[in-house]
Amino acid sequence: MPIKERRSIGGFIAAKESLHSTVPAIITWFHLRPIFACSHNRTDPMTHPKYSHSFEVVADLPAPLRPLRELAYNFRWTWHHETRDLFREMERQLWDTVGHNPVQFLDQLSAERMKRLCDDESFIARLNACAENLKQYLASPTWFDEAFPGKRDSTLIAYFCAEFGVSESLPIYSGGLGILAGDHLKAASDLGIPLVGVGLLYAKGYFKQFLSPDGWQQENYPTYDFYQLPLQLVRGEDLQPVRIEVGFPDRTVTCQVWKAQVGRIPLYLLDSNVLENQPTDQGITDMLYGGDEEMRIRQEMILGMGGMRALEKLNLKPTVCHMNEGHAAFLALERIRQFMATKNVDFRTARQVTVGGNVFTTHTPVPAGFDVFEPGLLESYIGSMAQSLGVPFADLLKLGRFDEKNGGEAFNMALLAMANANRVNGVSKLHASVSRGMFNQRWPDYPEDEVPIEAITNGVHTMTWVCRRMARLYDEYLSPDWRRGGDDPEIWKDVYKIPDRELWAARENQRGDFVRFARKYILTTAEKRGMGRALFGQNESILDPRILTIGFARRFATYKRATLLLTDRERLKALLLHQERPIQFIMAGKSHPRDDGGKRLIQELVQFATREGVRHRMVFLEDYDMEVARAMVQGVDLWLNNPRRPMEASGTSGMKVLANGVLNCSVLDGWWDEAYSTGVGWAIGERYQVADHEQQDWLDSRTLYHLIENEIAPNFYHRTDGSVPTAWIEMVKNSISRLAPHFSTSRMVKEYATKCYMPSSEAYHLLADNIENAKTALIWRDRVNSNWAKIRIVALKDNMQSVNSIGSECRMEVTVDLDGLSPEDVQVQALVGRVDSNRDLRDIEVVNLDDSAKDGTVHVYKACFRCTVTGNRGYTVRIIPKSDFVHVPSEMKLVKWHSG
Repeated sequence: MPIKERRSIGGFIAAKESLHSTVPAIITWFHLRPIFACSHNRTDPMTHPKYSHSFEVVADLPAPLRPLRELAYNFRWTWHHETRDLFREMERQLWDTVGHNPVQFLDQLSAERMKRLCDDESFIARLNACAENLKQYLASPTWFDEAFPGKRDSTLIAYFCAEFGVSESLPIYSGGLGILAGDHLKAASDLGIPLVGVGLLYAKGYFKQFLSPDGWQQENYPTYDFYQLPLQLVRGEDLQPVRIEVGFPDRTVTCQVWKAQVGRIPLYLLDSNVLENQPTDQGITDMLYGGDEEMRIRQEMILGMGGMRALEKLNLKPTVCHMNEGHAAFLALERIRQFMATKNVDFRTARQVTVGGNVFTTHTPVPAGFDVFEPGLLESYIGSMAQSLGVPFADLLKLGRFDEKNGGEAFNMALLAMANANRVNGVSKLHASVSRGMFNQRWPDYPEDEVPIEAITNGVHTMTWVCRRMARLYDEYLSPDWRRGGDDPEIWKDVYKIPDRELWAARENQRGDFVRFARKYILTTAEKRGMGRALFGQNESILDPRILTIGFARRFATYKRATLLLTDRERLKALLLHQERPIQFIMAGKSHPRDDGGKRLIQELVQFATREGVRHRMVFLEDYDMEVARAMVQGVDLWLNNPRRPMEASGTSGMKVLANGVLNCSVLDGWWDEAYSTGVGWAIGERYQVADHEQQDWLDSRTLYHLIENEIAPNFYHRTDGSVPTAWIEMVKNSISRLAPHFSTSRMVKEYATKCYMPSSEAYHLLADNIENAKTALIWRDRVNSNWAKIRIVALKDNMQSVNSIGSECRMEVTVDLDGLSPEDVQVQALVGRVDSNRDLRDIEVVNLDDSAKDGTVHVYKACFRCTVTGNRGYTVRIIPKSDFVHVPSEMKLVKWHSG
């Protein structure tokens, strides 16, 4: 039986109830705190009295409804349609009013409504079914245990990111990076990856967007009550909040830790708003991407260093730390410090071990996108960390610079992450190629193609973004396994079994739902500013549920070219108002508060719609968030993306439309560069770019107009049997079948597990479990570094003629002098490929040579390969380091080329 206790403090009544231990948020805690700024002798005016005691008060649920608490405090409801429907149907208006926050929803549910729900046998049955489904989900066997049997107990991945987009009810995200991070956690949960998330809990989030009458973006920063969110304040055995400390200049900042449960995955979030801190420090975690350079370094120290200390405090010992962007790179230094303290080793040994267990993902396609700090500012903040690591601060600076000797070069967080990572990846094939070019100077002796940055293309969490109607079709015509990750292409081939009429009916209904959503959303945002009367009688004329609907929603940065449509305004207006094939655009997105260029783009779009009399065909939805994103990707017919190539690292918004039967029209950039093929959507322009941006913009705008006029609209409106656009539906099926399984986070997270997490975990254990291996690695490093200048390639010869038949065998022999090194220290390689007009090798294949003879320090290496490709072919030879304990070339950049 539950134990209830009633206390009166200062006129307040609190109910304390002890229930299931997995739902600690319903417990009301009484914790005495010191009086803060509450002196009777104060001379400053008191705007609000400060509390001297605090406690939590929650609504009591009747016994039949108590499973709702367990459902509310696990974000799995965000991708389980039945649970989401359950909350919404309990009280639809309240559910929307609280922003789909189940905790606040339950606390505000009326006693009368709760009584009616208790008496509703059908509802109680559905509630118990959802609770049982969650229980079974958490206990079911997982992909990870099948793929890596016996590895769970020895593996823990800590995934660090500055933002997480799990739900609109937890507003600690700004855009694509955060949404990807949220989807990553959900997929990790589905697959059973032993992973924890680490981030910051922003009291004011990013910002709420609203537009002035002339279309200029305004920002509002509401303050969120964490006790009204699906979060749990993490407490120790003494029931006191877990606290960690981060040293800043002349002071220490304290943070507390909150937990959000995302399926199987705990997400730990740090919050600096505690009474022990100075008022200015309490606000460090107020805003995402807010403040100046100094605020950024404070936040990133709390994220990286504080995050590692929080895991240590919680007795969580990661074998792999995944830095999702450079914001979290300070964790590498803290991880070294902790290892030094735990194992009583020096900096070099600890770094050799921990680097093996770090992974870095870069999402930035331009150098200006990385966080950099001036040396003076950096020293004031992490100078003490250098002391604790036992290294001169100048040596620490080298880890974040391209040119270690350039004292004036700013400290780059991406370089810090890269210098301390065993695996580095970009987020699409094109982005990885661009990144290899950006960071080539870190590996100056390697060809750009071999810079160790590989591609793991982003994906989206299908169950979070797919609409109910499409999910029901998939349930009927596809294998049930589509819900359990759905990255198997064989499953999605059954999309072609869906009758065209059923698929089209689902798409028509989704568009209708979206138009109704947009009308209501526009009216609601207008009413919040007292402008609802201006829309009286006009709202029903906004948008048309029967016509081709194109969506465009993303961060309003100038390179994303949101106003490319406006290049020829008369042509655009003619498209919008076409008598037979009209179209409508629905747009959304935020510009960074300090980016006036992005704000001007929003204003231009809004003013065009107003001044040209096309407000009913061109709509901007304010305050873009996950709710608006879901409605858009589920309800539009076509998703438009037209960044300036190659500046879109990935662009996951277009992936979200795939399973919803929406087609893409995009520049060949990011993910679309590898996804596009004839019959799945449309490509704007080609893979080459002209140097003049204005000329490129003009060319791309003409291509876009042409596509809409001559291919997209005609395909959409051509109804061979009078009701179904068969050519359009065929493209929809192609898009779903070919693209949905590949561009999913299920495929993506499996790649991270197999290519990064498990190899890095093994590399970490190899050294951490036997420090002698780490010491051996350091001795090997020193020996190789000190002798590398002496080794040389003496001669090479082969049996090839000037002209050879295809299929001929090339036998090569390379003589090398390994003065000071042994064959175990090196690998001799031949790089074979096509010779282009500049005599450069392209399409390279690497062939390892075998040591076959020895004369003192001179060794003869041999290999053979077949000529399987015609054309002008060639090869060159090199020597690279080789070690069982050091990952080459990520951790060691030496290479010796044949100079003949």
